[in-house]
Amino acid sequence: MDPDTFELRTRVVHGYERAFRMGGRGPAVLFIHGIGDDSSTWVDVLASLASDFTVIAPDLLGHGGSAKPRADYSVAAYACGMRDLLAILDIERVSVVGHSLGGGVAMQFAYQFPELCERIVLVGSGGLGPGVHPLLRLAAAPGAGWILPLIGTAPVRAALRGFGNVLRMSGGIELGSDLDYVVAKYVRLAESSSRQAFLRTLRSVVDWRGQVVNMLDRCYLTQGIPIMLVWGTRDRVVPRAHATIAHAAMPKSRLELFENAGHFPHHSDPQRFLRILREFLTETHSERHDIIRWRGLLRSGSGTRSIDREALDRSTISSGT
Repeated sequence: MDPDTFELRTRVVHGYERAFRMGGRGPAVLFIHGIGDDSSTWVDVLASLASDFTVIAPDLLGHGGSAKPRADYSVAAYACGMRDLLAILDIERVSVVGHSLGGGVAMQFAYQFPELCERIVLVGSGGLGPGVHPLLRLAAAPGAGWILPLIGTAPVRAALRGFGNVLRMSGGIELGSDLDYVVAKYVRLAESSSRQAFLRTLRSVVDWRGQVVNMLDRCYLTQGIPIMLVWGTRDRVVPRAHATIAHAAMPKSRLELFENAGHFPHHSDPQRFLRILREFLTETHSERHDIIRWRGLLRSGSGTRSIDREALDRSTISSGT
């Protein structure tokens, strides 16, 4: 399908407009974007998969074309929002693809509503350890709301690009090839409602020490759900080490590393991303949720023993957090 056919639609959920893109036919796949981003990040992927899958990509509350109220922007609230949107669209079960914050929402969705989740694909995902880019930690700090509007101005954008070039040459804490995309998206933070929604979302998952939400202690509950981790080897936002640790902690997960890619591997090498995603969606089998087994896993609490705490601490230090 032509990407232009995936125009934004809206439905009202709990009194607020929720924007989303949807099309195709077949098994349902839900795509969840990251913080400060929107559903347009997935448009080419949606167009390529729509011949074989029903694809849905919402703008999270507070992002893109969705409403930006003073509301709960936690990952748990976002997971509930995904459930409610799917219910309105009469979709019973989905495979979930989440990028960055969207990966954390995808894991929370599977944790809260395992009966709805068939597969999980985590792309440069948050929620797998404390490490995160220092600029996000600074943005979560008190007073950041006064600085963020300046990011959208032409002089600051030019300065950021120049600063990024210096950092690239010095091997510092740059965003690499992701810089232009990130800055272009964050221009919208000049608008007060977008800025406040961004800050509420960010501060629900990040503080000055790094990521606050960590799903590693519950990842043993993913038994029976096929999981694929996709990461760029040069991801400066969420350290690559998080992928390795999560892969070891998640039973039977699959790890795909994109060499020289940053935080957006689905942009860096879209053909490979589509190939492995289509393969994963068609060749893996998801078991129906078994509440008896789920209760047994909860009682055993065995998952915490599989987490490499020392490796997690090393990843935090190496990411500069």
